[in-house]
Amino acid sequence: MTAPPVSRMSTIGTWTTTLVRALDAQGIDGKGLAAAAGIDPERLFEPDARVPRLELTRLWALAVEATGDPCFGLTVSRYVTQTTFHGLGYAVLASTTLREAFERMVRFRRLIGDVIELSLLEVGDCYRFVIDVSSPPVVPYEAVDAVMAVTVRQTRILRGDSGFNPTAVSLQRPEPNGAGAFQRMFRAPVSFGQVLNAIDYRRVDCDERLPSANAELARQNDEVAMRYLSRLKEASVSLRVQQALLKALPDGAPEKGKVARELGMSARNLQRHLAEEGTSFKGLLNDARVTLARNYVAEGRLSVTEIAFLLGFADTSTFSRAFKRWTGKSPRDYASIGDSR
Repeated sequence: MTAPPVSRMSTIGTWTTTLVRALDAQGIDGKGLAAAAGIDPERLFEPDARVPRLELTRLWALAVEATGDPCFGLTVSRYVTQTTFHGLGYAVLASTTLREAFERMVRFRRLIGDVIELSLLEVGDCYRFVIDVSSPPVVPYEAVDAVMAVTVRQTRILRGDSGFNPTAVSLQRPEPNGAGAFQRMFRAPVSFGQVLNAIDYRRVDCDERLPSANAELARQNDEVAMRYLSRLKEASVSLRVQQALLKALPDGAPEKGKVARELGMSARNLQRHLAEEGTSFKGLLNDARVTLARNYVAEGRLSVTEIAFLLGFADTSTFSRAFKRWTGKSPRDYASIGDSR
């Protein structure tokens, strides 16, 4: 999907609120610094507040200068709550596995901000969660540190284990003064000056069922996150299609023409808009099926045959093969993840 112009790039307002709270806790006037960066502190409390990317970059620079701490991003991560990232925070909390939680963050990354790009890669016996900020404008090192620290803290919350650690952490930033703070935070080998910002976790750990898993709650908050995204001024056609598909699929797979009519356009125009955004109706339908299939299987309330029918598959075997391709497991094995825990 093509990113908006730099002048229109924005980040969810509650992320800035988190930075302000961290400053206040250090005895620094967080709101005052926000105002100095060109941000109206009072607007941050509005439900759909977004902060322009350039203003937020200025605030990070002022925050690091005021604290004198090049590792301040790690401190900011302590002030994140489940509501910081709107419905996405609760959807992640209710994910069935860490892999699913990471994939959810990748799918809804635009809710967080326009600059950040997230991806999940399979590397040997690990999953690598990549935080890519290579596109302009430049994102401060400390902001990336905060995102990576939040990610690690979240995995510990999801696992219910404060001693759960990644296998390796890679950072593009040069090694700062006080770099020991990174080792204390991540409790894993940390490498600076790398090509990517990435966190590695063992695949076997990422595929275990999480104690807080709740597929129905995850699905409901996926819809909340999608509605939030659709309200953004720059909301894309693809986001609107995703929302329509998640809503319609429980009643069977909708045709492209029907979705196009709901969006007030022809099927041909819909296809053109999606192509301009680097996607397709078929790809979005597949993504929606993956999301709902995982939730339905994890819930365990419907049979595989019923799920296949709901998602528009011709038969159970076709759905089962697709499900194994998506998750690496059969529906039966996926449903039983973590039964021994």
